[in-house]
Amino acid sequence: MKLKLLFLIGLLLVILSCNTNDENPKTEINGKYIGIFERNGKNSNVELTFNDGNWTGESEIVKFPALCNGRYSYTANIITFENACPWTAEFDWSLILGGEWNYSFNGNLLILAKKNGDKYTLTKQ
Repeated sequence: MKLKLLFLIGLLLVILSCNTNDENPKTEINGKYIGIFERNGKNSNVELTFNDGNWTGESEIVKFPALCNGRYSYTANIITFENACPWTAEFDWSLILGGEWNYSFNGNLLILAKKNGDKYTLTKQ
């Protein structure tokens, strides 16, 4: 009897310790967002759309930030962007949406922040 009880407790602990959130991120981020991009006190109106691992975007100011389209994935509080567009060399390529960003998602508000201080504040439409 004790052996069965210990086995059930062990099985329960194994099941509870499994976390599938990192492997299967939530899809509530899907949708169209409108907001602002900020860098060093300068702002631009932007629009980003997320759809099952694909993103598209536009900016009011050409190449500030540089938005086009690509793929994204996310786990925990990090979203990683891959940009699929070719770019010319006459501007600061750090403005291209790519790489890892911290994000917070609360209701309709999505905030993306990069270590260099860049920030998107977006509202889901």
